[in-house]
Amino acid sequence: MGLDRAYERMAAVAVTALHEREPERLWPLLAGTLADLCGGEAAIHKLDDWSEREGTLGTVPDAAAAELARLGDADLALLRAGYPFARHYAARTDRTPVTAHRAVGGTWPDSPTARLLAGVLDVDHVLGVPLPGSTAPITGCLVYRAGTDFTDDHLVMAERAQPLLAAVERQRQLLQEWRRALGAAGSPDQRAADCALTPRETSVLLLLTDALTADAIGRRLGISVRTVHKHVENIYRKLGTRDRVGTVLRAQRLGLVPAPRPPGVARTRST
Repeated sequence: MGLDRAYERMAAVAVTALHEREPERLWPLLAGTLADLCGGEAAIHKLDDWSEREGTLGTVPDAAAAELARLGDADLALLRAGYPFARHYAARTDRTPVTAHRAVGGTWPDSPTARLLAGVLDVDHVLGVPLPGSTAPITGCLVYRAGTDFTDDHLVMAERAQPLLAAVERQRQLLQEWRRALGAAGSPDQRAADCALTPRETSVLLLLTDALTADAIGRRLGISVRTVHKHVENIYRKLGTRDRVGTVLRAQRLGLVPAPRPPGVARTRST
């Protein structure tokens, strides 16, 4: 796939992701696209804090997910351990994508993880695409393919896609936080839809309630200050308000954001 076509694909996925109201659908969409862009056949996304027993894991396509679902505890723990990427990235702050073969050389094909993947998914090579800035060394995507290893062009494409992965992950965390905060009071998704707020505008609205500046919101979401102001203008227009305070108060009355908390009580936020 040429770079121009790949960029078009990433832009289309970004638009789709920013309009997706279901946070659990974001990473399957993203992982499938990343696999296609990088010449892979399947992908696993690994999120949150990780160990051999815990951490959010998802697989695309469905056929690969079905195969992994049949694994016993020992094999699943081996896969979740993330060899050789956990060791590779734990030793450095650099999160540049790398293949398993480039990380450990000729020892990769004879490793227990490589033999497991060959038997279960019929793949030979793995490309690690961690979230930029992540502290857990295997948070992100693992892309798999059979035959030859991933090329230099595939690695370049994976690196170009990393900012998109980070932006979608921030969006997922904010949507989950928003749902946790309002989930006990009906359907927050429906209330936002009734006000014609997009998921991205909902995320900005949630951050407005925390009294963050436009600069801070931009840094949190990985967008420009100009884009933040555009979202805020849209929120004002859709809620019929003219300033931040009035917008937050109206959003609270409509059940779009949590009600004010008692002094000294902070909202628990995902990291």
